[in-house]
Amino acid sequence: MDTQAQHTERDHSSTPEDGAGEEGSRSVRRSRTSRFSLRGGRGRAMPLRTAGLIGAACAVFVLLLSHFVIQPFQIPSSSMEPTLQVGDRVLVNKLAYRSDAGPRRGDVIVFDGAGSFVPEDMTENPVGSVVREGLAVFGLAEPAETDFVKRVIGVGGDRVVCCDEGRRVEVNGVPVAETYLHPDGAPSEVAFDIVVPEGKLWVMGDHRSNSRDSRDHLGRPGGGMVPVDMVVGRVDWIGWPVGRWSGLQTTDAFSGVPDAPPGGAHG
Repeated sequence: MDTQAQHTERDHSSTPEDGAGEEGSRSVRRSRTSRFSLRGGRGRAMPLRTAGLIGAACAVFVLLLSHFVIQPFQIPSSSMEPTLQVGDRVLVNKLAYRSDAGPRRGDVIVFDGAGSFVPEDMTENPVGSVVREGLAVFGLAEPAETDFVKRVIGVGGDRVVCCDEGRRVEVNGVPVAETYLHPDGAPSEVAFDIVVPEGKLWVMGDHRSNSRDSRDHLGRPGGGMVPVDMVVGRVDWIGWPVGRWSGLQTTDAFSGVPDAPPGGAHG
């Protein structure tokens, strides 16, 4: 009898006529299924509670990563073409300027334009803001109306002039060969001669004829200058679409520009 019982547990092919064998086989299958369910065995669905905890942990990780390290942004306009195109999802390095080194000439940055490019009291619908920020974490929503992406042309103390006889922008007396510009436009149709205050930036789009940037705010409070502490981070990568995966190329256009003298450059 003991031998038969042991054989029934091992042999799952017992015929239906063998009542004891069939019942024994079902019993063994139930026992094994129960053990695998408790242990999360292969072929079994993950318990909902565990899946929920893992999902929540992943969401918290992504939110923290986006808030402190790397944040995706969707490019909504053609103002930075050809460098950045409409619909590109870029990754902004939020640690780029955490050290003493601030933005440099030629960097492509994302900044909050509240108080410089848009009224400081400009607000967004609270519900819409929550939804947009949630989608923006994954680069699925356009940035807030106060967020802008531009290229740094002048830093604190720099004298920026447009344009010289060759229709080039000059920084501290040196003409800049801006090879990144959109081929359809000139460096600027707007003439200007400004000195950038310390702690501020002069920024412009690469598609100058289709970019609202520092030039458009010359006669307003702040003169179109962006405070350094309003910079979100530096655009370092294009993450989407797949065909445009790449790091953002740095430019040597400003390599010959000298630092401004103490107290800023003067005409």
